[in-house]
Amino acid sequence: TQEQPNATSYDATALAIITFEVFTGMWINAFIVSVLCTGWVKKKTLNSNEKILLFLGCSRFLYLCVSWVYSFLSITYPKYLYAYSMLQLVLPIQTFLNYFKLWVSACLCGFHCIKIANFRNSFFIYLKAKIDRMVPWLLLGSVLLALAISILAYDIAEKLHSKNRNSTCRGNFWEESIKMEEHLFHIYFITGFGYAASFTTAIFSALLLLFSLWRHKCNMQTNSMKNLSMDAHIRAMKSILSFLVMYSINFICLILTIVYSAKKNENPTMFLTYAFLYAFPGVHSLILIFSNPKMENTLLRILPCVKCKLCMK
Repeated sequence: TQEQPNATSYDATALAIITFEVFTGMWINAFIVSVLCTGWVKKKTLNSNEKILLFLGCSRFLYLCVSWVYSFLSITYPKYLYAYSMLQLVLPIQTFLNYFKLWVSACLCGFHCIKIANFRNSFFIYLKAKIDRMVPWLLLGSVLLALAISILAYDIAEKLHSKNRNSTCRGNFWEESIKMEEHLFHIYFITGFGYAASFTTAIFSALLLLFSLWRHKCNMQTNSMKNLSMDAHIRAMKSILSFLVMYSINFICLILTIVYSAKKNENPTMFLTYAFLYAFPGVHSLILIFSNPKMENTLLRILPCVKCKLCMK
């Protein structure tokens, strides 16, 4: 009798924390999208960096929306989630948006590395000259990869739903669970491979950029160049280091979701994992805002106005 209220209070706390993180992240990414769209209307064009940021902001906003719906249903109405085939609808959309935002963020890291880093390699110089033309193809490739994995997720969700229904009717739980474990191995393998590939791309690009900035900083010190330029490079290096730490933790959390979903365990570690995963899109987008002077100035202009309106109310 005491376990039921404890479980209910734990679910309510988890849902409240997830809701706060999700709606904060949605507001931050909606701000990025609105600033970019406003600039698009004024200038009639977007540069390559703004295109990637626009796709990243939209994908993260939609991902947080769908993830909140999935979390709300799984915590509040778990039977409805499975009984009325909601899983077949929500899971593929969430999978598509999850992979799409991961690959777009990896594209953003690669784009910044190629644009900012300074290496004398001929292939790197070729990429630097062609990167603006490659950006639309990179975004299209991200869409196709995410779509392929989401189709596979839909197929798995469909078979999971049908097997659960059939096993409930026949009472054949052990045989059906073994068949399902064999089936889920493929989706776990592909999911892990997708996470590892995007993580490797982002980390490798960030490390190259960090090395290039560090080497440039050393050259500025030996050549006695202005401290202002060197301070800018130090700030950029700190930003990249913070991104490396955050992205590494995000990758570990993604892998933990695979491990714990395979074991079907619900524990505080899993809650902390999902809490960080829901916080990452908002926190990283906030870092992107403060690394962009235009967005930072717009945000700093908006915040006093919002504060004044709240005080007046």
